[in-house]
Amino acid sequence: MSGDTSLERNRSPVTTTSERAPATPPVREPSELETFSTSVSGLWRRHPQQSLETLGRQVSLGREALRQLILSLVQRRFPYREFIKQCAFMTSVSAAPTALVAIPVAVVVSIQLGALVNQVGATTFIGAIAGLGVIRQGAPLVTSLMIAGAVGSAITADLGSRTIREEIDAMMVMGVDPIRRLVAPRIAAAVLVSMLLCGFIVFVGFATAYTFNVYAQSGTPGSFITSFSSFAVANDLLVALVKAAIFGVLTAIIACDIGLHAKGGPGGVANAVNSAVVTSALMLFATNVIITQLYNTLLPTKVI
Repeated sequence: MSGDTSLERNRSPVTTTSERAPATPPVREPSELETFSTSVSGLWRRHPQQSLETLGRQVSLGREALRQLILSLVQRRFPYREFIKQCAFMTSVSAAPTALVAIPVAVVVSIQLGALVNQVGATTFIGAIAGLGVIRQGAPLVTSLMIAGAVGSAITADLGSRTIREEIDAMMVMGVDPIRRLVAPRIAAAVLVSMLLCGFIVFVGFATAYTFNVYAQSGTPGSFITSFSSFAVANDLLVALVKAAIFGVLTAIIACDIGLHAKGGPGGVANAVNSAVVTSALMLFATNVIITQLYNTLLPTKVI
């Protein structure tokens, strides 16, 4: 009896056909319509959706940074040492390139406008045309290039290196708000430096246009100054300075946001700097067009 029991215990049960696992159905290849819809949805997630998310993140960062800036000024806890340090740093990296770019821009404006006014016989208005061209468009455009290229890249590289070294995380662990301590002073410094650069470009550009017209185009100094003073108004310089201040705010916000979200080591910091410069330049050019159109529509120039 014990032998029969062991034989029955070791005997493997026989699996019938009905008890077998069902066969795996063949994998159906997606149709062309499904493939196209999948690629479109992936494109939406990769580009427009991420762009909207980045824009929303930057708007939130800008609102919080401006709030922290106002609170720190009211509570007398503004980090003036960091602010002065950033002002000196931004000026050192942008002053010389600004002068080197402003001079050829003013020369090109004088050459093109001088050729135009000679064709129509309005050489007496060369001072007004060249001076207003430098103040209204030349100075804001050069300012936007310098702010996006020099200041924005420096801010992104600084904050990006701090991020990959986990200094930002360490500050948050210690209870130090990086937005109040790092972002707010940089926004204030970028605004101040942008306005100073714009004024510097106006001076260098106007002096270059005047010198080129008098010594290279055989113009009359009195005619140049008289025509410029007849058409130029204080609002022209004021609008240029307002543009520069807005450029500084936008560049600092974009550069700080991209720098604080840098990842991937040194290569990630380089990619962040590239992204910040390109994004800032496109944003500033679009902003310049919008502000110019709004100003010309709401406050049209009166003909004397």
